[in-house]
Amino acid sequence: MTRPADLVQGTLDLLLLKILALEPLNGHSISQRLKQVSGDVLQVSDGSLYPALHRLEQEGWLTATWRTTENNRRAKFYTLSRLGRQQLDRERESWSRLSTAITQIVNLDEA
Repeated sequence: MTRPADLVQGTLDLLLLKILALEPLNGHSISQRLKQVSGDVLQVSDGSLYPALHRLEQEGWLTATWRTTENNRRAKFYTLSRLGRQQLDRERESWSRLSTAITQIVNLDEA
């Protein structure tokens, strides 16, 4: 997801919060999970991913701890905080309203 033109602004936050609601992951694993779950449609560049993770951590929606990966490398693992769970609920509701409205417009019968 290197900022494609067809991506609704703020969607990356929702996707990161949802992925991290499932389990703590490091940045590389988050990127791989998004790519895998989306069937290779969403590919997040490091230039988009890490600033977003940092911002969400600054907001208090994520907590981060340094741990050792399976490959014996140190990496920052992100976990959804209590505030992050609340934000995920708000983001999910907002996305639902927006996607429903867009679907209604896209499915209008043409004259």
